[in-house]
Amino acid sequence: MIYGGILNQLLDFLLMCVIYRKIINNADMEKLQKDLDKLGEWAVENAMKINPSKSKAIHFTRARVTDPLNYSLMGTLIPEASSCKYLGIILRSDLGWVDQVNYAVKKSWKALQFTMRILKKGNSNTKSLAYKSPVCPIREHGAACWDQNRKGQITALDRVQKKAAKFAHHKNSPNWETLALRRKLSCICALFKAYSGECAWKPIGDRLERPHYLSRVDHERKIRSRR
Repeated sequence: MIYGGILNQLLDFLLMCVIYRKIINNADMEKLQKDLDKLGEWAVENAMKINPSKSKAIHFTRARVTDPLNYSLMGTLIPEASSCKYLGIILRSDLGWVDQVNYAVKKSWKALQFTMRILKKGNSNTKSLAYKSPVCPIREHGAACWDQNRKGQITALDRVQKKAAKFAHHKNSPNWETLALRRKLSCICALFKAYSGECAWKPIGDRLERPHYLSRVDHERKIRSRR
């Protein structure tokens, strides 16, 4: 926590900080503005320069019509944005993942093409390892958060792996795990971390609830499904 007077949630990572609050009414908006004012006071007291024009104000909602955001920091209006990049993941205000998938695909293609230029004369094992080491982490970064089921986005992601398979083994379907399976495993691992109460996942784990009814074939650790 950077400033003890800020009552809402504040996350800070090195030179980046995020202030967020669940907004239900105008009183919540006023509280968030007060937190921004306190952050500005902290910056002045500690001789820290903050450029409000490089900050972004964004709200996450599925509502079609929303009111404009009028938050300010140190007397300067914070520009409103429809998306922002946070810890390598692009978050959209409408909670969609099109921008994140396109970004992951584009960056994966660049890494794969670079690998293909460097290892033209490498053997299959070397090419396969080179694909799985630098390219896969780029394409699957944060997949537990943005995993999606739209056919067009899945096809765009699969196209990268098919190209890599043809480069490494001269066939479209080698004995590699499918991307859908890898994303599912990532989601299961994230669910386990949340359920077991690991530090960073505890806020999500606290929202998991037991089902209303357990049948004879259910285990005691079953959680309630959410739609």
